[in-house]
Amino acid sequence: MPTCALRRKPPACRGVELVPVFTKVSSARWITFTGFTTLAFDQVSKAWAVESLDVRSIEIFWKLRLHLTTNTGFAFSSGKGLGPFLGLLAACVVVFLWRMRGRFTSHLGTFSLGLVLGGACGNLADRLFRTPRWGRGAVVDFIDFQFWPVFNLADAAIVVGVVMLSVSSWFEQRGAALNA
Repeated sequence: MPTCALRRKPPACRGVELVPVFTKVSSARWITFTGFTTLAFDQVSKAWAVESLDVRSIEIFWKLRLHLTTNTGFAFSSGKGLGPFLGLLAACVVVFLWRMRGRFTSHLGTFSLGLVLGGACGNLADRLFRTPRWGRGAVVDFIDFQFWPVFNLADAAIVVGVVMLSVSSWFEQRGAALNA
């Protein structure tokens, strides 16, 4: 995210007037804030779901209901029992995305990367800290459309974040191609 700062001309120019200089503002702060906010909402919603939806389901409207399930696999409940491998894979993805944070300079890119990181950390926390713990825990899912696999806020944040990252990357590449 470039911002304009003013500085003096170099001494060789013998001037004292201020000239604009563009500097890059660190986006790590915004990515971290978005990621921790996403993680907090996810964990609070899962704690509520475990407490409130243990013995009942809540019908919201049409096909949407809140229904508690757990998932030891990955997307669409496939790969059951691969929890330790999936936890390790999720940790690697989080580290990889965090190391790539400097490549995302737009507001949309930093926000969407924060969503993906927060969602991945939310599901990783379930795998690490829910019983039986240490990589074998089950991810709590509770949003059920009854025609789509049950998911949670972390899953939604990951999907929305990936779509937004794709759109952001497309616009940045398109802008670079137009400026070249």
